[in-house]
This record gives sequence, C-alpha cells and structure tokens, in this order.
Amino acid sequence: MIPIEFILFGLTLLGVAVFHRHSLRVALVGLGTIVIYKLGFTGFKTGPGVAGLVSHLGHEWVVLTNLLCLLVGFALLSRHFEKSHVPVVLPRFLPHDWKGAFVLLVMVWILSSFLDNIAAALIGGAMAHQLFRGKVHIGYLAAIVAASNAGGSWSVVGDTTTTMMWIAGISPVVVFEAIIAASVALFIFGIPAAIQQQKYSPILQRTHEHTHIDWTRVGIVALILVLAIGTNVTVNMKFTHLADHFPFIGVAVWVAILLSVALRRPDWEVVPETLKGSIFLLSLVVCASLMPVEKLPAASWQTAFGLGFLSAVFDNIPLTALALKQGSYDWGFLAYAVGFGGSMVWFGSSAGVALTNLFPEGRSVSQWLRHGWWIAIAYVIGFFVMLALWGWHPDAPH
Repeated sequence: MIPIEFILFGLTLLGVAVFHRHSLRVALVGLGTIVIYKLGFTGFKTGPGVAGLVSHLGHEWVVLTNLLCLLVGFALLSRHFEKSHVPVVLPRFLPHDWKGAFVLLVMVWILSSFLDNIAAALIGGAMAHQLFRGKVHIGYLAAIVAASNAGGSWSVVGDTTTTMMWIAGISPVVVFEAIIAASVALFIFGIPAAIQQQKYSPILQRTHEHTHIDWTRVGIVALILVLAIGTNVTVNMKFTHLADHFPFIGVAVWVAILLSVALRRPDWEVVPETLKGSIFLLSLVVCASLMPVEKLPAASWQTAFGLGFLSAVFDNIPLTALALKQGSYDWGFLAYAVGFGGSMVWFGSSAGVALTNLFPEGRSVSQWLRHGWWIAIAYVIGFFVMLALWGWHPDAPH
C-alpha cells in the first residue's frame, strides 16, 4: 500500500506541473497538508506532535539555510557575470556556419558548470536572439535548455540538485563523473539542433566588435566561487563535526558578496524574485524530508534511469531530496539523470521555464517533443555509455 504522504506529495508535484504560474502557492499548500496529516496521524521520525516537527526542522535547518543562501547568492553571481560583458564578447569567436550554433551550445554547457543553469540558459537565449536575428527555432531553444542542464549536472555549483548533494556532504569528485554522460549527450542533441537552427536562420558574422570586458566583475565571480568551494573543502576535511551545526558554505558566499560591494554594486533587484523561487524550492525540499523513504524502490541504476524520465514532468528538486534521504545511489548517475532528464519537456526544469518566459513559442509540449526529440535519445545513450565505461558504484547509505 502506498503511504498517504507519497500520495499527497505526488498531488503537490502534479499541481506544480499543471498550475506552474501558481507554483509557490501550490507548494506551500502541499507542505501544509503533509504537515497537518503527520501531526494528526503518523508523527515524525523525531517524535509525535509539534515537538516532533520542531525537532525535525532542527535537524534540517542547516541544509535549508545553506541552500537558501546559495540560491540567492548565485543569482547575484550570475548577474555579475552577465554585466561583465563576457557573454556579449564570446560570440566573436564563433564559426559562421552550423558549427557556430553548436559552439554556442558548448558555451552554454560550460557556463552552466559554474553558473546556475537558469542563468546559463538565459545567457544562451540572449546570445541566440542576437546571433540569429531574433529567429530561434524551438528545437534550438530545447537544445539551449538541454545544454544548460547537462553542463550543470557534473558540477556542484552548476545546478540546484548538485548543490544539494554538495551540501549533504557528497564529494564534488563523485558528482564530476557525470561529465561522461553529459559530454556524450551534448554531441548527440547539439549537432542536429545546430544544423536545424542554421537552416532556419543563419548565424550573424559580425557582432559587438567594440565591447570591453569588465574584469572587476569577472574577479568578483571568481572570488565568490573560490570562497564557497574553499570553505566547503575545509569544513569537510577539518571540521566535519561542525558541518551539521552551522551553514558555513552559505555564509561564505555572502561574505564574498558583501566584501565586493565596494567594487561593484550587486544587482539587488533580482533578490525578491529569486527569494520567491527559493522559498518554492525549499518548500518542496521540506516536503521530501517528511517522506517515509524506507518504503521507496531500492536505489539502483534502473531506478536512477527512471528518475530521469520522471524529472521531465516532476520537479527534480524533491526527487533529489528523496534520493539523498534514501542514500545508496551512485551520485554521478543521479546528478545526470535528474539534471538532464528535465530537458525533455519545457516545464521539466527551471531553466526551461525561465527560457520560455523569453520565448513563449516554446511553451508547447507537442512542438518541444517534435523538434527536440533527440534530447530523449541523447539522455538514454549518454546514460548507458557512462554505465558501460564507468560502471555503477553506489555510495554507502548517506
């Protein structure tokens, strides 16, 4: 029998998918419903009633605070990178045929490895709008989203799901193995999409010849990343016993941001909208933390493979949170599956939702599947190439 908590959680995720314009309200209502059910009937792992709920949140507050700080902090980091003019200068170096369109996807793939995948997709969309005279094919829009999700899947600072793994104590080296599948997938979906875009609207040959890079902002981006990664490595190596009691990584990011204020003003205007999106994601993470994970299917490569398809229609944040609670996954495979799998449908990832805000014509599931069908093929081939070359190496229960 399926536990009631999973049914309520599934209905919450279904509501998010159907009523995506009201996703925050749906997530909060779902969280409230699950909490009320557990208060009245099952209790929590930490005890019954309100005391059990408070104790549960006491165990989760460090992870939630780290995640909130990183999500908002990385949004400011992304704006620094965008205002550095590096995204405007990069197209100068593109070939003037279909290979240029493919190299642009490679750029998005690389950018997403150290920027949030939403930011990488938006930057890629802005560059494509400029380079293709505003005529961007739906298949190429799907490829931009897929490139941003694939590039973020192998980096702990490239996607919310991998950042969650990092905060939970999983080594960046373990996540990095996903680069095998992500690289294979990039070529499989990227080349057909680039050829398709070149036939639809050829690439411009000259653009922004006199734009100069703001190296100070590039330095700020580097400072934030170095301080975040350095803090996480130091805490996990020397102060492991403190990692569960204080949000060191999130604080480090904000220390770097505040230190850089005198050099360049952060784009504080993005904070309210980012905060709204972050609360939505945190609500789903808390929902996932309340699930009886011992009743989930056993962790295996088959389960991870299936989660990739599930993430195309359900948000990958709670799927990742459930997997982290359950443990015993090979986290590189899981990062690729839940990160890249959401690219198959436009609302399957935050990057897809963000990019279709700029290109509303992409909000057609049938057109997305019709012109971006190779993304599903790329997901399958990338997964099994990695399985054949690297093998499944599950972690101990985490």
